[in-house]
Amino acid sequence: MAAFEQKYQNGVARIVEYPVWFGGSASSMAVCVTHPLELGTCNSGALEMVAHIVRNDGFLGLYYGRDEAELSMSTVLYGTSRFALYETIKTYYQRQSQDPPTLSVLIPAAAASGFVGGIIGNPADLANVRMQCDRGLPLVSRRGYSHIFDAWIRMAKEEGWQCLMRGWGPNAIRAGLMTSSQLASYDSFKSMLTRDLGMGDNMRTHFASSVLASLVATTVCSPVDVIKTRIMSSSEPVSVPKLVRHISRAEGLRWMSRGWVPSFGRLGPQTVVTFMLLEQHKLLYRTLYGL
Repeated sequence: MAAFEQKYQNGVARIVEYPVWFGGSASSMAVCVTHPLELGTCNSGALEMVAHIVRNDGFLGLYYGRDEAELSMSTVLYGTSRFALYETIKTYYQRQSQDPPTLSVLIPAAAASGFVGGIIGNPADLANVRMQCDRGLPLVSRRGYSHIFDAWIRMAKEEGWQCLMRGWGPNAIRAGLMTSSQLASYDSFKSMLTRDLGMGDNMRTHFASSVLASLVATTVCSPVDVIKTRIMSSSEPVSVPKLVRHISRAEGLRWMSRGWVPSFGRLGPQTVVTFMLLEQHKLLYRTLYGL
């Protein structure tokens, strides 16, 4: 099923259908641009981590853990599945009701899409987290995975196949929160800016909507990001309630906003680039087909 939206041509409403893989394509392109910003998630600041890696491994070291296979498995599996399911649900609703979906429809649709996408992409995300965090560990403590398939094989041998789904609960919840606060808020902000404020469907509106969406997404997902990273970077099973109690006693409730600034520094550009590229996908599609 294709995603679609209503456009007006010479005052006449037309339905424009888009391939559902556009979201995954835009997400993959965005990750290639913003991946170095993700290196500050492993118990050190982004700038310090980037400087350390460039000094020791050169500029290309910033892309450690983001080889072609990892990019394909992590971003495409998660990004494509959540965007495709979200757009499919939106399309079904629009075809049934003949009206644009409201926020009450967008939020649960995005949350469900993200939850499913988080489960599908969990094994790749687990390997990605460990490979990213490896560079911040002492040499004797590094796992030294050479690529994502090596990570999966070694994790299965050393910790059992079930470890590939370690952290799937927080990861799926985080993906649901991320998708609902990112995709649903982007569509809502874009609708508000174009309908209520009279802004055109242009790059300025896309940029403003994506920045606002990234603010919402960062604030909503920050506590879950802390839990997810600590669980996935551990070599032993971790109880979420026990972890929450432990870090709450040790750090107070401040842990819930821990890393908000570096998270926004990573998620903000990624959200903006993703939606800007997604809109360019749609524009190119309309141009090619004369819509």
